[in-house]
Amino acid sequence: MKILMFGRGFISAQYGWAFEKAGHEVEFYVRPGRKEQFGPFIDLDILDGRTSFKGVPVKEEWPIRMREELTPDHDYDLIVLSVNHNQFEDVVKVIGPHVGKATILLFNNVWQDLPIFAKGLPMDQIIWGFPGGGGGFSSHNKLEGGFMKSIYLQTEATAASATRHQRVVELFRQAGFSFSWQKDIRVWYWFHFILNAGMAAQALKEGSYSNLYQSPKKVANAILLMREMLPLITAKGGIIGLGTALAMRLPAGLIGYAAFKLLKGNSVPAAIMDRMERTAYISRESFAHFPNDVLVEARKLGVSLPRLEAMEGHFK
Repeated sequence: MKILMFGRGFISAQYGWAFEKAGHEVEFYVRPGRKEQFGPFIDLDILDGRTSFKGVPVKEEWPIRMREELTPDHDYDLIVLSVNHNQFEDVVKVIGPHVGKATILLFNNVWQDLPIFAKGLPMDQIIWGFPGGGGGFSSHNKLEGGFMKSIYLQTEATAASATRHQRVVELFRQAGFSFSWQKDIRVWYWFHFILNAGMAAQALKEGSYSNLYQSPKKVANAILLMREMLPLITAKGGIIGLGTALAMRLPAGLIGYAAFKLLKGNSVPAAIMDRMERTAYISRESFAHFPNDVLVEARKLGVSLPRLEAMEGHFK
């Protein structure tokens, strides 16, 4: 398969590396001038979680191919889009006219209805998913991050094209990944956005994510924020799954302790969070928009979020 990763971000780079190692042809689209700025390789320092929950260290100077222009007559089979959700509208202006016949894999946070979010892209060519990885660049070409075995993907029954869905599934299987299937990917996106908003708001109050992870009680406070936001999913027209509803009814302290142990332990998720903060990817500028966007939507829909409103000064 011939694959174009849009941008040379930490998600595009890690999954692009995995795809190339599985025998696929991978290129990166970068803005004019960035090809020379980035240089011909990425210095990888990542944890590969496909065979171990603790992750297999990968340290490699990986040569990459980049291009600074796009035309509709390209021969890419797949275009992978993974950017900050608040930048997506600008990305569509660049990629929209040049999609051609390629399948588009959206590996993105989404807070809007899917057709609104993807306006400007051919909906019948989109497969909706989300990565199980993270990290950041500590210099212009050194990537510190990691990824897990599983990715999140809509089911074939909900995809606009079963053929395109099957090809994406086969790509990830060939590369050694597994799947967390989402029957309603829209609601999953919204729930994940709320998780990010709760953790971000509490981390901003504590001063950093590192400070947040210092005690189960602090993580429990983030869980309480998330729980307060759940009615927004219903207000937006979604249905909360029974498993999610039951899990979020567990004592916040219990959930907070479990999350605390996961994020402080020797695991790929813990390493990802550590590396995201160490490389300054997790910062007020990059994550404050999660709680802010949730609060804007809540006020629009008339949903009261007193806990989040009381913390507004930390993310405005």
